[in-house]
Amino acid sequence: MPIAFLGGLLPLQTQRLRTLEDKSYSEQDLQRQAQTTASALALAQKAPAFGFDNLVANWFFLQFLQYFGDDAARQSTNYSLSPDFFRVIIPNDPFYRYFYLFLSGSTSNFAGKPEQSVAIMAEGLDHLSPTLPPDGFYIWRYRGVDELLYLGDGEAAQKSFQTAADWARQSSDPDAPFMADNSQQTADFLANNPLSKQAQVSAWSSVLANAFDDATRQRAIDRINALGGSVLISETGGISIQFPQDD
Repeated sequence: MPIAFLGGLLPLQTQRLRTLEDKSYSEQDLQRQAQTTASALALAQKAPAFGFDNLVANWFFLQFLQYFGDDAARQSTNYSLSPDFFRVIIPNDPFYRYFYLFLSGSTSNFAGKPEQSVAIMAEGLDHLSPTLPPDGFYIWRYRGVDELLYLGDGEAAQKSFQTAADWARQSSDPDAPFMADNSQQTADFLANNPLSKQAQVSAWSSVLANAFDDATRQRAIDRINALGGSVLISETGGISIQFPQDD
């Protein structure tokens, strides 16, 4: 049956403002901007927060959104600094799960560095527990998706989805019961077959539900179709997934 999925601070800011003011920036300008950003992020990873941890995390997340959303610059200098932003963001606030969603999407999908995404998630998860934050089980799912789809490590992914299921069963989050069942199903698929098509379809469904852009959404749909599943979209925009008959 289909399963439904509801769907150095100043240098960073100064460089971004200059980019916005001058759309005719050269390749050399973009390279210089990337170097300045990289230096600021390297410094920020070592600098103390003096008790303003959440403020630092939020500030650098805003800088990341500007960096990530600058399509013209990213076409020239790519997304390679994405994990460096989160090496500042997550240590200062490991409890906000949407940081991990952007970490996975930007670092694994756009920057092509899933091993760094998984490593940064692991550091953040060390600070969490099954009930704090209540939606922490999602982070184990993001990790499992990266391990399965981008690293091809079905065994590691099985453990992550199993942990997601275990944490969801202890959570007060309203979506926890559904996500516990879904995560357990994916973990069981992988336990029986580390290359499980059904597990991969489930993971690509998660990518589809959380995609930042049309290209990623289309890639997820294409991969689901290639694995023998199908994506059903209702007239109201609801999405459901038909799993492949074989595994």
